[in-house]
Amino acid sequence: MEPPIHTLSELFSQLGLPKAAEEVEHFIEKHRPLAKEIPLHEASFWNGSQKEFLKQQIALDADWAELIDQLNSRLR
Repeated sequence: MEPPIHTLSELFSQLGLPKAAEEVEHFIEKHRPLAKEIPLHEASFWNGSQKEFLKQQIALDADWAELIDQLNSRLR
């Protein structure tokens, strides 16, 4: 298994969110727990472009997919 190409901070930057480690942790704590039945990209705290990015990257199994999966797990 290869290490991820990107970091969680870079994912947050890509989503237009603050990317400092403490800001990432604050975001996760603020928005968890996310109900199991809600797909990550459909969570109410994302804007439209963030939702589309998350959905697309997972569907394409793109470089960001592993980090999106990690974020999804941490929000549950």
